[in-house]
Amino acid sequence: MKKIISISVLLIMIASLLSACGGGSTAPADLLADIKQRGYILVSTDPNYAPQSFLNTEGKRPADTKCPSDTLTTAEMQGFDVDVAIEIGTRLGVETCFATPAWDMITAGNWADKWDISVGSMGINLDRQKVLDFTSPYYYTPAYFATLNDSGITSIDQLANQAVCVGVSTTYESWLNGVLPTLVPASTIYAVPPAGITIIPLDTDQECAQSLASGRKDFVAYLTSETVIDANIAAGMPVVKLGKAVFSDACAPAIDKSHSLPIATLLKAVDDIVIAMHSDGTLSKMSIQWFGTDTTIDPATK
Repeated sequence: MKKIISISVLLIMIASLLSACGGGSTAPADLLADIKQRGYILVSTDPNYAPQSFLNTEGKRPADTKCPSDTLTTAEMQGFDVDVAIEIGTRLGVETCFATPAWDMITAGNWADKWDISVGSMGINLDRQKVLDFTSPYYYTPAYFATLNDSGITSIDQLANQAVCVGVSTTYESWLNGVLPTLVPASTIYAVPPAGITIIPLDTDQECAQSLASGRKDFVAYLTSETVIDANIAAGMPVVKLGKAVFSDACAPAIDKSHSLPIATLLKAVDDIVIAMHSDGTLSKMSIQWFGTDTTIDPATK
C-alpha cells in the first residue's frame, strides 16, 4: 500500500513538473494556429506612406490590446493598407498589430519570425517570389513620375540624363534599372526609362516627395504610385504628375517562405479573405474612401 502511494505521488510530481515547463500546452501546428492562439496577427507596413499607411497622431494605444509593446495598434495607424490589414485580422478572428521595419528588409524575406505578414502595397514580381509567398492581388497601382511645379519639366523625355529619386528595393527602382520587364508580365509595362537617368534611392518613395518639396536639389523628379502623388498634391506639395503611367503594380499580402512554422494554411486563409473582400465590395469601398477611385480592378480587364 505504501509503495502504491509513493508511485501515485511520483506521478503527480512529474505531471506538475511538465505543466510548469509548458508540457501541458499544445504547440501550434502552423503559423495560422499560432496567430489564433496568441490572439493577434503582426503585420509589417510603412508608417510614412500616405494614403496607404501612416501614423495616426491622435490615436491612443488601447489599454486592453494584445499587441506587443514594441508594435503599433490599429488606433495608432491609418490608411488604405492599414484598413485592409485590420479587415484581414477581423476575418481571422484576431487583433491586428503593426510592425514598421525598413522596406528593403521586408522585400528581402528571411524575417526571422519578427512579423507574420506584409500588407504594404508590395508589387508581385519573380525576384520577390523566390523568398515570399503572395496571395491574390488586393489592388493595382500605376507608376508615374512627379516633379516640382516650377521645374520647367513638362514631359518624361526631359528626364533623360537627369537624377530621379525612388524608394530603395521598390519596383520603381527595378523599372529604372531596366530589370522589371524580366520580373513581371509584359502587359504591365507601358514604357521604357529615359536614357541616362541617375537613380537616387531613399528609404521610401514618400521620402523622395517630401525631400523634393522641402528644397533638396540633387534630383529633379521622383517615381512612385499615382496614389502617392495624388496624396502629395492634395496635401499641398508643389508637385505635378508627368505624362502617362509607365507601368502598373499588382499589390498583394506576402508571407516569408522561411518562417519557422508552416505558412500554407495562413496563406490560404488570407487569400480566401482577399478574394471575399473583392466579391463583397469591401476592397472597392476602402479604395474609393482613401483614393477617390476604385483601384482594385485589374487594368488588364478594363
